[in-house]
Amino acid sequence: MTTPPRAPLTRRVRWRNRAVAVTGLVTVWVLLWGTFTWANVISGLAVAAVLLVVFPLPPVTFAGRIRPVPLARFLARFLWDLVVASAQVAWLAVRFGHTPRGAIIAVRLRVNTDLNLTLTAEALSLVPGSLILEADRGTGTLYVHVIGVRTLDEVERFRRGVRELEERIVAAVGSGEELRRLRDPDPTGPPEPVDLEGAPT
Repeated sequence: MTTPPRAPLTRRVRWRNRAVAVTGLVTVWVLLWGTFTWANVISGLAVAAVLLVVFPLPPVTFAGRIRPVPLARFLARFLWDLVVASAQVAWLAVRFGHTPRGAIIAVRLRVNTDLNLTLTAEALSLVPGSLILEADRGTGTLYVHVIGVRTLDEVERFRRGVRELEERIVAAVGSGEELRRLRDPDPTGPPEPVDLEGAPT
């Protein structure tokens, strides 16, 4: 059965999507600089304008709505994760006689939309110790390099953490349909791949 073509976006929806895209890009820009100043905000607006005009992307429709209380919970937990992860990475850096191990972990998200994939990937990349290597848009899978992971139990703990992060993001800005998807069982199929660096072969 073929999927019926989507109705063209109205002018109001297009402007709303652009506003959401600009807000997201400016937020990421300020977070990357690490300091909230008017200079960073203005330069972020300039960078966002250039990106949206010179490098137009496929439209990412914002179908959800912003919920203030879940959004506050997400931000509070995100800041806490930043502090904890920074301390853990600093300890690994100064710990003598210890070679940190890492892993490349595949995590399949339950809400496979461009916006959710982008927000979850950005939130993970901003936390020290984890880096997005690839995002598979077709399956909604993120491939993440993580340091300080030594066992399969720690791998599964990290996967649960990513899915909990996804839940907080969807609760903050997702649609009702996306919230319902989170109640479904985790994606089934073959075990997700993991590459433990430094593990014996």
